Amino acid sequence: MLQNQTPQPPQLRRHPDTKEAERLVRLAKSESLGDGGIRTSHILSDALAADPCHHEAQVLQERLHQAFVPRWHFPMLADKARNRAYAQAIAAKVRPGDVVLDIGCGAGLTAMLAARAGAKHVYTCEQQPLIARAAEQVIADNGLSSRITVIPKWSHDIVIGEDMPEQADVVISEIVDTVLLGEGALATLTHAMGALAKPDARAVPERGTLKAQPVECSGLLDLWRPQEAEGFDLSAFHPFARVAQLTPNDLETCALRPLGTAKDLFQFDFTRPDINPARAAKDLVCAGAGTIHAVFVSFEMELAPGILVSNGLQSGGHWGRTAFLLDQPVFAEAGAQLRVTAQHDASQLSLSVHGLAPRAGDAESAALWVTGARKGGYTLRVRDRITPAESAVQAPQIAKGSGNQAQSYH
Repeated sequence: MLQNQTPQPPQLRRHPDTKEAERLVRLAKSESLGDGGIRTSHILSDALAADPCHHEAQVLQERLHQAFVPRWHFPMLADKARNRAYAQAIAAKVRPGDVVLDIGCGAGLTAMLAARAGAKHVYTCEQQPLIARAAEQVIADNGLSSRITVIPKWSHDIVIGEDMPEQADVVISEIVDTVLLGEGALATLTHAMGALAKPDARAVPERGTLKAQPVECSGLLDLWRPQEAEGFDLSAFHPFARVAQLTPNDLETCALRPLGTAKDLFQFDFTRPDINPARAAKDLVCAGAGTIHAVFVSFEMELAPGILVSNGLQSGGHWGRTAFLLDQPVFAEAGAQLRVTAQHDASQLSLSVHGLAPRAGDAESAALWVTGARKGGYTLRVRDRITPAESAVQAPQIAKGSGNQAQSYH
């Protein structure tokens, strides 16, 4: 008796209009995606309203969402430590009456945090139309539409007097990848702090630091450079895996062991960004003996004084991690120093590993050049028997426009 009284979901009660759904699917497949997928999304939603179980409509809708809404948005929004840090920093930085510019709206979380902190008005920009529309709905659902304006533009295209009535008192952003640079944060913030913010504007985050340390992890090579499979030698495929992009699960599985403390490579001031390239040569000290398999590169961002987020070895969170693999593992005694050269431009990082710093009697070392790093895409040249006096080749300058909420590996 109770079973008969249980209401059925609405989609099971109505008779599906399969012919109408098929018509709409054909229309969706012919639609241009030049509007960022807005109209196609609407058509597919109508198709699924007509027939909620229509297979092709479901598949096309999922493909559309994956193409235009990067998957890292979801673990990022679920990252409680990151969300709490941003909430605390925004509360510390935003004052009642402030005008706030939030770059890279996403789901609208940081914009809503700024409104909750007392901002007079928040202007948040998002260049992807599907995401911008969804953010508007999230903001409306939370009763903040009157205090937050979503600007469906790239921040470089914002015009003071048209999109915003005045320059911002505070600029908020979270447009960094695993090595801070890949989403064009430096170029974007250089423009924003110079053209869209008041001269004394505050920023969240304030600064960031890139760090490097030698790590031991045979599991990293097992994952990225398996020597064989079913008895076949795979070593000729290894040059395609010079830089390991690790998910949080990879990091836990591989269990990287630090052989020395992380050493600063570069520091970035996001309140006064500088897009000029830089180069740094460092000796990474091994505190204990072990086999160096990779150089692990991580960041630390200070959102506000005393409020930090990081993707270091001991930190949790949604961010991925980056490890530059040595061509050949190197055994190092306690106190040994691994020589590296790091370089960056406005959006890319390269790292060269020169081997252990020479001791008396060492005539040669090996050098590894990693060039053209771009959020997981790398090329590499290897040359053995290089004397320590020879320097690493500079990374080629590759033009890349900066963006807001571009696809990336967080």
